[in-house]
Amino acid sequence: MSIKARARAKINLTLEVLGKRPDGYHEVEMVMQSIELHDYLEFSPTPGKITLTVEGDGLPAGAQNLVYRAADLLRGHRGIRQGASIHLKKYIPVAAGLAGGSADAAATLIALNKMWGTGLSLLDLMKLGERLGSDIPFCLLGGTALARGRGERVERLPACPGLGVVLVKPPFGLSTAHVYQSYKREVSVDKPDHRGMINAIEKNDARAICSHLVNMLEPVAIQLQPAISVIKEKLRQAGALGVLMSGSGPTVFGLTPDLDTAHAVAARYNRRDEQVIVTNILNTNDKAYISCD
Repeated sequence: MSIKARARAKINLTLEVLGKRPDGYHEVEMVMQSIELHDYLEFSPTPGKITLTVEGDGLPAGAQNLVYRAADLLRGHRGIRQGASIHLKKYIPVAAGLAGGSADAAATLIALNKMWGTGLSLLDLMKLGERLGSDIPFCLLGGTALARGRGERVERLPACPGLGVVLVKPPFGLSTAHVYQSYKREVSVDKPDHRGMINAIEKNDARAICSHLVNMLEPVAIQLQPAISVIKEKLRQAGALGVLMSGSGPTVFGLTPDLDTAHAVAARYNRRDEQVIVTNILNTNDKAYISCD
C-alpha cells in the first residue's frame, strides 16, 4: 500500500518573543496559520530500510533531512522492522520562514503511522515531533492555532477566513538561529495583540486581521537584510491589504480578500529577482491538515 501526502506550509499572523529560556531557546507566543502551498510526498513499504529521494531545491536525501529523521524516529520509537521508500517533491521554498521542513516531517509521521499501523494518536505524534523541531506539532495540528513555549504548545483556534496570500521569497536566506541571536527586545516597537487577532478571525474581518499583523522578529531581520522592508512596501503598492514577514524570514506575505485578488496583486508586484507564489489560507475543519490520498 502506497500513501501520497500533501504537507502544507505555514505563515505567522502574529509572533511575540517573550524572552530567553534556561534551555537557550526563546519563549514565544504566536498565531500560526496553514496555507494551501504544499510539498508532495509518496511512501511505499519496503522490507527493512528507509530510503529517501528528493526532487527540487537540492536538499540532502540522507539523515540530515527532516523527512528521513522523522521516519527513523517513528520506527525506533515503536520498534518497527519494516522500512519505507519515500519520495519528496519540493514546492515550499527552503529556509524561507514557511516551515517547509517541519511540514514534511509532520506528513511523514502521519503517513508512516498509517502505513506501519503504529496506532499513535495525533497527540502522541505531536509529542514525538517536538523532539525534531518546534514547528512540527503545529504542522501536525494545522489550520489556525495559538502556539506557546518554543512554539510546540499549540491550541486550536477558530478557522481563519479563506484569504488570498501572496508570498514573496527574496533570493537570500536568513538563519533562524542568527535572527534569534540578534534579537533585542528594545528593537521591536510593536507588540502583537493576540486576542485582537483572534477576535478578528472569529469575526471573519479581513481588514481587522491585517491591522493586527505583527512579528517582533521582523525589525531584526530588516536590520540584517533591509531589502525585506522594500518587499513589504512593494506588496502594499501592489494592493495587498496587509503585509508581514513570516517567522524568522525572509519570506514576506501579503493578504488579500480572496484568491483572485491575490493573483491580481502578484501580477502588479514589481518583482526583480524575488520568487512570487500565489496561494490561500487553508481553513478546513479536518483534524489533520496533512492530507493522505
